[in-house]
Amino acid sequence: MPDDSPALTLTLHKSIAEIPAADWDACAGTDNPFVSHAFLSAIEDSGSAGPRTGWLPQHAVLRDGEERVLAAAPMYAKSHSYGEYVFDHGWAHAFERAGGRYYPKLQVASPFSPVPGPRLLIRPDSRLAPAGLAGALTQAADQLGLSSVHITFCTEAEWQALGEAGWLQRIGLQFHWQNHGYADFDGFLAALSSRKRKSLRRERRDANEAGLEFLTLRGAEIGRAEWNAFYEFYTSTVDRKWGSAYLTRDFFPLLGERLGDAVVLMLARHRGRPVAGALNLLGTDTLYGRNWGCTGDWPFLHFELCYYRAIDFAITHGLARVEAGAQGEHKIQRGYLPQPTYSAHWIAHTGLRHAVAEFLEVERLEKQAQIAALAEQSPFRKEGE
Repeated sequence: MPDDSPALTLTLHKSIAEIPAADWDACAGTDNPFVSHAFLSAIEDSGSAGPRTGWLPQHAVLRDGEERVLAAAPMYAKSHSYGEYVFDHGWAHAFERAGGRYYPKLQVASPFSPVPGPRLLIRPDSRLAPAGLAGALTQAADQLGLSSVHITFCTEAEWQALGEAGWLQRIGLQFHWQNHGYADFDGFLAALSSRKRKSLRRERRDANEAGLEFLTLRGAEIGRAEWNAFYEFYTSTVDRKWGSAYLTRDFFPLLGERLGDAVVLMLARHRGRPVAGALNLLGTDTLYGRNWGCTGDWPFLHFELCYYRAIDFAITHGLARVEAGAQGEHKIQRGYLPQPTYSAHWIAHTGLRHAVAEFLEVERLEKQAQIAALAEQSPFRKEGE
C-alpha cells in the first residue's frame, strides 16, 4: 500500500484467472496485446508460464476503498533469469559470491516477450501515478523478503517516472521499422539509397521465385494443421539457438482462439506443405514480430517472411511501425533502425544497489553511443542524394 494513499490495497494473485478480464483490461488498454488478459491467460493456461518454466504468477492488483481496480502489473516470482531478454545473471552471481541471496526475485514483464509496452497498468480515469504502483510493488517485495523487482521493456514514460522515484535505469537496443506514410512497398524502397534498393529488390525476387506459396493468415483462418506446423518450426529454432522451449504446443492455438484477428501468421508453403512461418501480434498501430521457424533452405526466406511481408502488412493496414523483436543488426539494411528499449530495477541491498547503479551509468553511455553509431548505417537516402 503506498504511504500517501492509505485507502489503497495491493493484492497478489497466483493466476490471471483470479482477476476479471474486464478489470484487468480496463487498466491495460487495447494498444499492446502482450499485456492483455487474453495473452497472459493463454500463456498460463497452456502451461507455458508456471512451475515448469519457473515463471510463477504474482500478478499485482491495486484497489481503492470501494474495491475498484485502479491498477495492475503482470508480475512473476522467479528463481532464475531465463526468458527475460534483459540479462542480470552477472548481478545475481556477484551477489551470491558475496554471500547474498538474489533469487527469488519479482519480474514485471510479459513472459518470453521482448516487446516494449506498458508494465504499470493504470486505469485512465484514475489519478494514480506510476510511482504509486511501483512503490506498492517494492513494499510487497520487502514484506516477502525478496531481493529485487525488475520492470523490463517498459515505456519511456514509465522509465522516466521510475528513475525519478529512485529506481535504477537501464537501456537496451532493438530495431524497428517506421512507416513514413508510404503508399506501398515500392514507396518504401524509393526512400532507400540506390544500392540498398537494388539489394532488397533482389532478395524479394529470389525469395518469391523459389517455388513457394506465401499466405497471410489471421485468427480463425489459422487451423490446427498450421499451428502444428508452426510449433515444429518454433521448436526447431529453439533447439538450434537456446535448447529450451518455453512455449507449449497448446499455447499457439490458444493464442489464436483468444486474440482472434490480432494474431497474424505469415506462412510459406512448398507443394502444399508448410515449410516456414513468422508469428506476429497486431496492436493498435504496431505489428509485433515474435517467433519464426523454417524447414529446409530457401533463399532470403527469413527476410521475406519476417521483415518484408511485415512491412507490406503495415503499409496496407496503415500501421505506424513494425517491431521485429530482439537482436539482429542485419535488420538495419532492411529498413529497421536502432531504437532504445527501457527497463527499471529496484534492489533492496544497499551494497548491490550501489554496484549495479555504477555499472548501469557506464552501460547507458555505451548503449547510447552504440545506437548512434548503428544509426549511421541507415539504408535511407541522405539529403541531396
